[in-house]
Amino acid sequence: MPIITANILSGRPDNQKRELIRSLTDAAVHALNVQPGQVRIIINEVAPEHWGVGGVSKADQEGGA
Repeated sequence: MPIITANILSGRPDNQKRELIRSLTDAAVHALNVQPGQVRIIINEVAPEHWGVGGVSKADQEGGA
């Protein structure tokens, strides 16, 4: 059973997360020849102040925090 983990910045709307789950499931079904019910998707939402790019948090890059 494939387990796919996606780390994303928090704040995206639920409809985008549902679409991500559908898309990742479809990709696993086609690439791995498994049934949709065998695929597990885990979304970890990370706060912008806990996500760094180039030595700077996303919160600081966006002018927050």
